[in-house]
Amino acid sequence: MKIALTGFNATDNPGPGVPVARSLKESGLADTNLIGLIYDTLEPGVYMEDMASKSYLIPYPSSGLDNLFQRLKAIHEKENLDFIIPNLDSEIPGFTRLEPRLNELGIKLFLPTAEQFNIRAKDKLFSFCSANKIKVPKNILINSVQDLYSAQKDLQYPVVVKGIFYDAYIAHNFDEVQSAFEKMSHKWGLPIIIQEHIKGNEFNVVALGDGTGRTVGAVPMRKMYITDKGKGWAGISIDDKNLMQITHTVIEAIKWRSGCELEFIKSSTTNEFYLLEINPRFPAWVYLATAAGQNLPAALIKLAMNENVETFSTYKVGTMFIRSSWDLITDISVFEKFTVNGEL
Repeated sequence: MKIALTGFNATDNPGPGVPVARSLKESGLADTNLIGLIYDTLEPGVYMEDMASKSYLIPYPSSGLDNLFQRLKAIHEKENLDFIIPNLDSEIPGFTRLEPRLNELGIKLFLPTAEQFNIRAKDKLFSFCSANKIKVPKNILINSVQDLYSAQKDLQYPVVVKGIFYDAYIAHNFDEVQSAFEKMSHKWGLPIIIQEHIKGNEFNVVALGDGTGRTVGAVPMRKMYITDKGKGWAGISIDDKNLMQITHTVIEAIKWRSGCELEFIKSSTTNEFYLLEINPRFPAWVYLATAAGQNLPAALIKLAMNENVETFSTYKVGTMFIRSSWDLITDISVFEKFTVNGEL
């Protein structure tokens, strides 16, 4: 079985591709061959030994879905792909729209519908949580510079300024809010979300929904070390019934179909969990769940193949991950070959 996947960036803001690949390699799925779908020739996962058997450059979905489809079709003609796992937030809407055309080629995906994707979007999260009685920070949607200035009188600092897909900055005054707005609107577009800043410890849950409302598996973790970009660089699996209950509520309400990550903060004043984000794919720490006993990427493949997948009932509490840097050594000729030929 040939499985293609994206997200092989593994820098200080790592993508989920490498940990998803590690999980699939340890899944026991027979004759699994992994193919890297790469946006940039310097994505480190390309040069990791025993990761992807072959890598192909593909165009960003923003360059046009037909361009992306034609490239995927050409790769499929060479590789006879069985499955594609998109691992980045910004590419999922495009792949969802391409799913029927890719299915016609014989390529399976297991993605949320466009409606499911939109329900959990950052600009819809407050309404969703309010409707489902889930604690959520207050937020203001900013669709223009005029909105930004109009909201100025309602801001209580510090606030968190978030892009529609990625990035978040803590702002302590309006000048910092403006700076963050300009950076993220230029990079990701509008709207921008200004969110109430809640002090406390950060927790995340990785989960898999089967599309009927059932949570196939879920593992919560507490961040033990956070980088200046807000990324968890170390974490530990924990046992927390409140986190699990909220996760089940979210997946049941949306009938989520695919992997996801729920980001929480536990208020240091009220001791309650607030849901910050619902990310529409496996996180970069998904391998922690695999190590703790729930191989969610492998379960996703089985769901897509219409196999019977039982609900995971346990996982090992106290499993830790700690990220590290590791210099990959290659020759310039390898890099040149990939850059020129678009495959390696």
